[in-house]
Amino acid sequence: MEAITIPCCDGYDLHGHVWHPAADRPRAAVIINPATGVLARYYHRYARFLSGEGFAVLTYDYRGIGLSRPERMAGSGFRWRDWGELDFDAAVTWTRHSLPDADLMVVGHSIGGFLPGFAPASRHLHRMLTVGAQYAYWRDYAPGKRLGLVLKWHLAMPALTALLGYFPGRRLGWLEDLPAGVAHEWSFRRARMEASYPNRERPALLDRFAAVRAPILAVGMADDEFGTPQAIRRALGYYRGSQRRQVLLAPSDLGFNAIGHFDLFHDRHRDGFWRQSCAWLRDGLCPWSVSALLPPHAMVG
Repeated sequence: MEAITIPCCDGYDLHGHVWHPAADRPRAAVIINPATGVLARYYHRYARFLSGEGFAVLTYDYRGIGLSRPERMAGSGFRWRDWGELDFDAAVTWTRHSLPDADLMVVGHSIGGFLPGFAPASRHLHRMLTVGAQYAYWRDYAPGKRLGLVLKWHLAMPALTALLGYFPGRRLGWLEDLPAGVAHEWSFRRARMEASYPNRERPALLDRFAAVRAPILAVGMADDEFGTPQAIRRALGYYRGSQRRQVLLAPSDLGFNAIGHFDLFHDRHRDGFWRQSCAWLRDGLCPWSVSALLPPHAMVG
């Protein structure tokens, strides 16, 4: 594991790590995009596993999170869009410069599977694996959990953010602290993602998502309260230029009683989900039954 600094085009520096495989020439490079408010180190065990399978792996914290947190959080305007347009874009550029001969993959958890669409450099991606990837539109939450999630993330979070100038998630035990921009973008997200941005920016933003050509395997868990099938399908709809495979797994399919939104990156899944994910990252083979196949240009309602 090697500590690195990733410079963004606006001058902000991100911090992360690279795992180098034993082979001199890695079969591919994998960038791991975290979920909102989750430290990059949560994915280190999976990164170490992938490096043992012959991949070079990059993990990093978005601006405002973990190792990339500024000295002062209050008043930070960092947005989800910045995490994709600036941070992920910089991660792709850094990886292509450091490993110019390696095919470039991304594993995106939750919002991390949606952020590549904001990044101009995503046109260089070869494949994407997303896990519970969506952008937290409240009507997509699991019906039995929806009221509690709305009270927590769409009422309490914006109120505390307005009071303090950032969201104090760590003190509450609700993920990490979040920049105000990210917290507000989550709290007030609309059914159409582009509706969160000025009218004049929307066509170019949609075109950027459509410009991604990498095939996408989108995995969801049946007991995931955030990444429901509807939420995942809504997010996939923006990647109109990609072939998109959607997979819905029950915890019992992987030998567990419960998994939810976060558990797949715990090392108890080393010999199950982790090893199975390599079939897609290495060879583009889906190891699970596909519940929906959306070819390029297919519309998603």
